[in-house]
Amino acid sequence: MEKSLVVIALDIGLKRIGVAKAVCGIPLCLAPILRQNRNQAANAVNALVNTAKADVLVVGIPMKDNLESKEDAIAQMQRRIKHFVGLLTLPKNTKVVFIDENFSSQEALEKLEDKKMRKKAHSKDGTLDSHAALVILERFLATKQIP
Repeated sequence: MEKSLVVIALDIGLKRIGVAKAVCGIPLCLAPILRQNRNQAANAVNALVNTAKADVLVVGIPMKDNLESKEDAIAQMQRRIKHFVGLLTLPKNTKVVFIDENFSSQEALEKLEDKKMRKKAHSKDGTLDSHAALVILERFLATKQIP
């Protein structure tokens, strides 16, 4: 019997990291990681990946758009995300895949129909970040970019 693929998705921010997980193709939100510093956050991601025995780590990253004024900010965020991923000590068999995260938070917010959930998503507890990670994960699963 073939092992089911375990995929972890991250929406990496400066204060919070949204987390989602898919097992057997079923995506679920997980508790976000509240960042105290880079090392603490990297250790938390490492523990998550190792505990879940993740085959794939999907990382949301902003892609270039046509607005030149935003290009520097996008390039800076790309560097920060790639630097953070470089801090991780992942198992050799875990593949890292970068997926376009543009508008993932907005899409996640639109999916939350319940007013209480929308209000909670605007809080700083990371709820919206994990829902954005879920959107990133769903995009990955939809493209079937499984290595």
